[in-house]
Amino acid sequence: MSNLWGESLSGFWSAWIIIITLGTIAFSGWILFANRRTDKTPDADGNVETTGHAADGIEEYDNALPKWWFQLFVATIIFSLGYLVLYPGLGNFAGILGWSQEGQWEEEVAQAEERFTPIFAQYQEVPIPELARDEAAMQVAERIYQNNCAVCHGSNAQGGYGFPNLTDDDWLYGGEPENILTSLHNGRNGLMPSWQQLGENNIGNLTQYVLSLSGLEHDAESAEQGEATYASVCAACHGPSGTGNQALGAPNLTNDIWLYLAPGQEVAESVRQTLRNGRNGHMPAQASYIGEERVHLVAAYVYSFRLQD
Repeated sequence: MSNLWGESLSGFWSAWIIIITLGTIAFSGWILFANRRTDKTPDADGNVETTGHAADGIEEYDNALPKWWFQLFVATIIFSLGYLVLYPGLGNFAGILGWSQEGQWEEEVAQAEERFTPIFAQYQEVPIPELARDEAAMQVAERIYQNNCAVCHGSNAQGGYGFPNLTDDDWLYGGEPENILTSLHNGRNGLMPSWQQLGENNIGNLTQYVLSLSGLEHDAESAEQGEATYASVCAACHGPSGTGNQALGAPNLTNDIWLYLAPGQEVAESVRQTLRNGRNGHMPAQASYIGEERVHLVAAYVYSFRLQD
């Protein structure tokens, strides 16, 4: 028996489980036999003892447990003991059959690998732009995406707070096949430093300038004062015009797309929080999790969004 993390239980907890399990079965058996009476039969006049309980004039008979019911309980106890001997039901004991849930899982995975690896290998030979137009391949890729990527990017791939939308044209690291493959293979680490040291006044001015880059409503006088601050502390990553830098993963600040905009939150507040506190994003490498051949399929699936109207 293993815990939720797949590690074997310690000797103490193994013994504890054995005691609790066998004790419960023994106690249930004792109750069954202790309450089994064969003398609960009608007397010569056909009268049956009652339990003394009555409700609305109806008394409860103290009949013996039906024989078939008693035998069924006994069979249940025998089955429980047999199951625990055959299967790994007591602590760290593997059971006579040597079965384990990990072993069954590994067997199923091996069967799946044997069946699907040749198919994945064929798909891996197809260039991503071509593979993205293969409807059958994209059905397979969608399942892989839903199992491994949807938890962050959403089942519709439209992302969420802090997780990029994969269906639009805004790509932090580029949306070409080689860029997508690099993200899946190696992962990404995005870091936006905190500029709290600038002070609230400069952060406010800088916020208004960032809003002006996307053509959003802003305070023109404050934005003008923030422009110089932007040039000195932000332009190195986001570019002099604010269009971003895909080599660094620095977002484009001119397209009114905000990765850390919470539902119902004002854009100005989101920008202010980013400047004040910084941001730290992490995209884990997927090749070691899902396999090289599946990465190729997922990359084609993500790229397929660019082909949709």
